[in-house]
Amino acid sequence: MKQRIENFPIMMFTIIMGFSGLTIVYQKAAHLFGFPHIIAQTLVVLTSLIFLIIFLMYLSKTVTNFKEVVAEYSHPVRINFFATFSISLLLFAIIYRDISLTATTVLLYVGAVLHLFLTLRTISYWIAQNQDITHTNPAWFLPIVGNVLVPVAGAGIVSNYLLLFYFSIGMFFWIILFAFILNRIIFHHQLAEKFLPTLFILIAPPAIGFIAYVKIYGSIDMMAMFLYNIAIFFTMLVIFMYRQFVGIKYAISWWAYIFPLAAVTIASMLLYSKTDFVFVYYLCYFLLSLLNIIFLIVSYNTIKNIGQNNICVKE
Repeated sequence: MKQRIENFPIMMFTIIMGFSGLTIVYQKAAHLFGFPHIIAQTLVVLTSLIFLIIFLMYLSKTVTNFKEVVAEYSHPVRINFFATFSISLLLFAIIYRDISLTATTVLLYVGAVLHLFLTLRTISYWIAQNQDITHTNPAWFLPIVGNVLVPVAGAGIVSNYLLLFYFSIGMFFWIILFAFILNRIIFHHQLAEKFLPTLFILIAPPAIGFIAYVKIYGSIDMMAMFLYNIAIFFTMLVIFMYRQFVGIKYAISWWAYIFPLAAVTIASMLLYSKTDFVFVYYLCYFLLSLLNIIFLIVSYNTIKNIGQNNICVKE
């Protein structure tokens, strides 16, 4: 157990992002399509329990193996995954909105402040340290574009001016980082196999951006549709590239499949609720079905690899 804690990776919080995304999908599906509320309620409890376990495990690592945590925090790739913790808090702020407004408000403020700190820390790290082009991958979006979750969680709670501050940061750096990452993928060495699932993260920024934009302005206009259409295009792209993902050896990075698919599903549900466009109605069910299938595959393989002691081992 001691060795497991020592090698417990910060990437484990991507599991929380996946479960949280699925939970929010079923919360929205219950209101919009009449799905049984018990599904969302069960997922709320399960997601909260898994978060508590992962949080306590990483806290134990921080206390007993602080040097390992510092090493992760200084790693050119792993530093980006520390944002998964603050993103998890923001996602819980969304999940608990209809359960406890007080809990949502606390989670929102703590998550927003922490994420802003991690954004500043990450960008300053990039500037202060020469970065190898091969270190860039879609996970770089996490500390930057996670800012766009603040307007989604904070709409109606804090001022739109503050929400626009976070929205601006996320959208501005999304464009810049996308150019960097596309350059790396096309003109340099291919991504390592274990990082291929992070290509799904390309879906998340425009999908969350669409949700945040609509939450702030309350309507569907050309800018909103631009963001949504880009999210759908990237969804089509990763589906078109499905052969790239078949046969990949299991890694925690598989959880990168789940949250982006959940984000585009929620974006589609929001679009349908605003437009009643019948095509989007069927698209919602298609995306929800795809999300469920991939979630079950990833969950099964995670449980299987935990049982075989293939997780939390030294790389």
